[in-house]
Amino acid sequence: MSERPAMKIFLIDDEPFALRMLGHQLRTLGFTEVASFERASDALEALERDVAAADMILLDLQMPDLDGIEFVRHLARLSFGGGVILVSGEDERILQTATTLAKAHALNVRGGLHKPVSPDQLGKLLNAPQVNAPPARAPRKSYTPELIQQAIANGHLVNYYQPKVELATGRVVGVETLVRWQHPEDGLVFPDQFITQAEEHQLIDALTRAVLAMALRQARTWHDMGHPITVAVNVSMDNLASLDFPDFVDAALRASGVPNDRLVLEVTESRLMTNALTALDILTRLRLKHIGLSIDDFGTGHSSLAQLRNIPFIELKIDRGFVHGADRDPASRAIVEASLGMARQLGLRSVAEGVEDRADWEQMREMGCDVAQGYFIARPMPADVFDRWHADWDTHRALLFGG
Repeated sequence: MSERPAMKIFLIDDEPFALRMLGHQLRTLGFTEVASFERASDALEALERDVAAADMILLDLQMPDLDGIEFVRHLARLSFGGGVILVSGEDERILQTATTLAKAHALNVRGGLHKPVSPDQLGKLLNAPQVNAPPARAPRKSYTPELIQQAIANGHLVNYYQPKVELATGRVVGVETLVRWQHPEDGLVFPDQFITQAEEHQLIDALTRAVLAMALRQARTWHDMGHPITVAVNVSMDNLASLDFPDFVDAALRASGVPNDRLVLEVTESRLMTNALTALDILTRLRLKHIGLSIDDFGTGHSSLAQLRNIPFIELKIDRGFVHGADRDPASRAIVEASLGMARQLGLRSVAEGVEDRADWEQMREMGCDVAQGYFIARPMPADVFDRWHADWDTHRALLFGG
């Protein structure tokens, strides 16, 4: 086989036979610039001298002097920009967790391989298009509480809406409201750049009330257009510390003319236990007013089952971290199945977040989930764009359902 363009590869494995086997496979695939290391510390020493000494590292996880997890930590410290392939004889869960950890260190992880390594799988990972790590993101701009307060007061917040679609029929049943800041100089600012500041400086209540008011006005517009869809709005724990919050929401609904059962408030369950007694008081009163409650990001917190038992939710949203790729990940699939089973037994509507591709859609539909949300359907969009998208959705819906 002809040689490939030069790629400098480090093989790191304490088993001499494994090194020889991998070296032979690489040469067969056309890769000839290969350095083998039986000791991870020796490979690390070479990288300490020149971090660009390798374009690709094949790293065994189980080594006596410096294990793969420790080595990954050093690669992150060195800002290694080449590719990383993890190799292991351990079980699937360990390899998967190590791969997740390496990606969290912002390394360019091509994937993981089980021993004995298949030449076909090795070739696919080596031939993936990306060789260098993605460029580091520019430092995120931070905004002062004063600027955030001005944005709220001056009406610079805007709502984007992400569709929620019934899996059985493809019918659009609702939207999730996602706030943005239309900054006069910086353009569209995403919530992860200002929500935490708002929470830390007692501005989140004013922010949420502004978002809710805009969402209800839009819901009324859609209702008048013949689209009586449900609108979901995220609420913070700080909102659930104000005992007058249910009365404010009820008054806003009456002012907008939107039926109470067309509003769903999404509560992130990992934050729900803070000031639990007051939160329970407020959430129960909201349900008495027939306002829907959704437990968001289910499965990511510490008290999920207790919250399901104690609070009258009508909807359970399964976190995107379990949904996307569940067809390829047995552990994620098992968690989704268990979550759906609980939702059915408790009479809750189930929503799969993070439906990113056709495989996710088919998997969730096959498993009996009620509603899907994610980029496969649509990204969050302004209301006027949503109107055009909604008009076009029936064409895509027909393709999905073969009609």
